[in-house]
Amino acid sequence: MGAPAVATANQATATRDILASVLDHSVAAPHRPAAKDGQRELTYGELRDAAATLAAGLAARGVTAGDRVALQLPNSVDFLVSTLACLWVGAIFVPLAATDPPARIAGVVDDCDPALVLANSGIAEWHPGAVDVAEVSGSTTVAPVDPADRPAYAIYTSGTTGTPKGVVIGRQAFATAVWSWNGMVGLDADTRAMCVSPFHFDGSFATLFPPIAAGGSLVIPSRESLLFPRFFFRTLARERITLTGCSPSYLRLLLPSKEIAGLADTELRILPLGGEACSPADVVRLWEAAPQLRVFNRYGPTETTIAVSHFEVTRDVIARGGAVPIGQPHPGSSFHLIDVDGGIIDEPDRVGELYIGGGQLMAGYWAAPDLTAQVLRSDVIPGQTLYRTGDLVRRDHDGNYVYVDRADRVVKRNAVRISLVELSEVVRGLAGVTAAICVAFDNDGDLGIAAFVVSTTPSTPADLRRATGERLPATMLPDAFHVVDALPMTSSNKVDERRLLAEAGLGVS
Repeated sequence: MGAPAVATANQATATRDILASVLDHSVAAPHRPAAKDGQRELTYGELRDAAATLAAGLAARGVTAGDRVALQLPNSVDFLVSTLACLWVGAIFVPLAATDPPARIAGVVDDCDPALVLANSGIAEWHPGAVDVAEVSGSTTVAPVDPADRPAYAIYTSGTTGTPKGVVIGRQAFATAVWSWNGMVGLDADTRAMCVSPFHFDGSFATLFPPIAAGGSLVIPSRESLLFPRFFFRTLARERITLTGCSPSYLRLLLPSKEIAGLADTELRILPLGGEACSPADVVRLWEAAPQLRVFNRYGPTETTIAVSHFEVTRDVIARGGAVPIGQPHPGSSFHLIDVDGGIIDEPDRVGELYIGGGQLMAGYWAAPDLTAQVLRSDVIPGQTLYRTGDLVRRDHDGNYVYVDRADRVVKRNAVRISLVELSEVVRGLAGVTAAICVAFDNDGDLGIAAFVVSTTPSTPADLRRATGERLPATMLPDAFHVVDALPMTSSNKVDERRLLAEAGLGVS
């Protein structure tokens, strides 16, 4: 049996608790800017005091260690303060999607059974029983709880069950993920980060918590304003942002903007992309505007805490062609490729399902031991607990891992295996195409593939089929091409495939 791929580091990765790090900065540099949104700006000293006041208020309302506190809050300083207050008292914070339908929010709240739901004026329709975060305060200071072996937060994600499931992340896993990223890119007190992704999506935590753990500053624009690329670029320049991150879908919203021409004149230096497959063509377009950017492809299911691997994209990798690697696991984590018979895959370029071990694994799904047991497996490698990702991955000859597709997104049609990710990338590379995605659908009982395309040049479905046919065999061509004005996104900044299929009158496969 071959040795697993385990990341190593030249020196031990610091894993100081996130709250403890913030408190350290509040003592060492109390007047340093910590976080600002459109309504509020706090120094580290003020951030500590706000978190302490809210923590005392939570305690006064009976919140104790292990209780859940649901946060129906938009991207804001209030959200950051609330997370720190929850860590202070040992509560598990549960972000709620501000734009989700009330019925879905109610389902999450019912499942996690919080001691309190916090909301603010940025939310149009509060969950019944929610309390205004501004009204929760206490006069008696409480000491921060010992963070050892405590859960930090629970993120609810959709899954194959059709019901959102709560992924519970421990404080040590949380700290490990944050400090692994900080160590890779060297975040420090000079870092100025702009938070783009919605805070109920754990990918946003890569730009929310690492900068404050390092003593840097956060700028938190409203989600509504970020729908306008002009606002994004102007905020970037005005606030002297050095780090921001987003999904590839959001990047494709920005790339056509005329404002991108000024990107090279900003202080932006680091841009991680994650949540979806990284498009080499999009990275090239980004570098044409800002050659100084360090672009990272990050990978990590929610169950492995924010991101468990990062790969710095280079021009050599792009020039070689093919998919951008996801890199190697963070220090203390391990990657294992398993074949369909349960055997370890040792050789390069052979695809297997990725299993992940190590210190960034979730504690489990909230109140769902049977579901947890299905994915946290102890029967693959003796003596190890591994998370079964459902992702198909290969290892290249440089030792980097390359995402191939979801096991449920490699479809078989007419005896031919087709990766929808690969197919999407080919269509996206056609002349004039700025965005594209290929989605499986129910074609009268058979499996169909539809391509949804955004183009800057007039294109008909026949034009697109002809151009795609010049790059792919007929057996791989989509059954239908649909020209759309834009690819709609979910609240987590991923392409809303169900909406595309519904608007095209196609059934979900």
